[in-house]
Amino acid sequence: MRTTDNNCGKLVSEIGFKYENEEDLLFIANKTIGNLVNEENLLIFPHSLNAEYKDLEADKQVFSIRNKSKEEFELHTGNVMGFIGRNNTQLTISSRFYPNENDWFLHYMLQKVFAINIFNLEHSKDHDPIWDFLLYLFPYYLKKALNQGLFKEYQTRHYNDANVKGPIDVARHIRTNYPFMGKIAYRTREHSYDNSINQLIRHTIEFIRVHKFGNGILFNDSDTQNAVNQIVYVTESYEKNSRTRIINKNLRPLNHPYFTEYALLQKICLQILRREGLTYGEKDDKVYGLLFDGSWLWEEYLNVILREYRFVHPENRKEEKGIPIFNKKDSLRFPDFYSEDKSIVLDAKYKRFEKWEPNRDHNSDLYQIITYLHCLGSKFGGLIFPLQESNNKYVEIGNLNGYGGLLLKIGLSIPSEAKSLHKFAEKIKKNEVEFCEKVSALTNFKIINPCCPNQNTPAA
Repeated sequence: MRTTDNNCGKLVSEIGFKYENEEDLLFIANKTIGNLVNEENLLIFPHSLNAEYKDLEADKQVFSIRNKSKEEFELHTGNVMGFIGRNNTQLTISSRFYPNENDWFLHYMLQKVFAINIFNLEHSKDHDPIWDFLLYLFPYYLKKALNQGLFKEYQTRHYNDANVKGPIDVARHIRTNYPFMGKIAYRTREHSYDNSINQLIRHTIEFIRVHKFGNGILFNDSDTQNAVNQIVYVTESYEKNSRTRIINKNLRPLNHPYFTEYALLQKICLQILRREGLTYGEKDDKVYGLLFDGSWLWEEYLNVILREYRFVHPENRKEEKGIPIFNKKDSLRFPDFYSEDKSIVLDAKYKRFEKWEPNRDHNSDLYQIITYLHCLGSKFGGLIFPLQESNNKYVEIGNLNGYGGLLLKIGLSIPSEAKSLHKFAEKIKKNEVEFCEKVSALTNFKIINPCCPNQNTPAA
């Protein structure tokens, strides 16, 4: 089955529903994301379910089922894209801004945000590359985990030499050292990098290495290659035949106060190795899938293209680069983007804003951008959104009374037709350059401040 995010309700008969899918579909429907995320094989990005930071809210649903009539019912989706399934029932949720069967827009945003190369992944009639996407997420989360250092934990080691450093293993000593030749069998507990977690990562690396796109995944850049080499170097005891044993050792989720990034990497490795996360019906009655919050993905994608033009993207999770609403350090708020000179503040909206009118629609969006503009002392405030038109669009909402400031709607055009991801990328990159250059050029403009009517405004 296939639909789009925020579909406003679609008859299930229109999205490829079959009656043998009914039980599995109803099992997933109307469940909150907070409940589903606890399923062993379901991954949701971003992983923090916190409404305060505009991430996925735990009480929201991936999709809901509502009765249209006694014989028909509708499927309603939210802001989530990706896929979700149970047994042999699968639902793919594409972006509503590129509703074609090949959702190049979703794939392109994922490629930009996770800094990966997926141009070799092309759709075919019987295969959706989103199902193989965990392989391409692996390097991103490997590097993220290694930023915390190589994982190490206490391991029991068995030795048989003359340098006794721990309790003597009497039974093993008698068995191996008779007659006595000067060696003692003993065991120690010592910190080691060659542990079950790093062994799991090593097995995943070797699994990906034999994939048809393995070299492109593991050696796409020098940072990934260095990360792979580090894991290979510290896992001296790696044996291909021990894969099942290593998987079983990692079935309990990692819970470490420092190496927090390894928990998600462990989960990704298990899904890749067990071939459950992105394949159909591997384990009965388990919900599996890979989901992305549309608003989060759109914002992170814009960050990738705007940071080259010296735009700041506050990190609300780390509470960095926020702006104070009051004269207190604990009153920080986090606009999506603002220029280094603070003359422009931008708010990312994963919504249809073509026909948005400030006097009628989404007043909270209007008040939010006005608040940021006032507190930063900016000259321009922009609401940036994906646009299903051939050209980027810049529309003035109006000049503010009081301290002044010009509000704009700024649409980034999403190419509507492309025969491949390569062609789509070529088209949207041109739109990105035009979009960023026009936005950054606003720093050279001046607007009339209603409090100072003698100011001159040069033509844009």
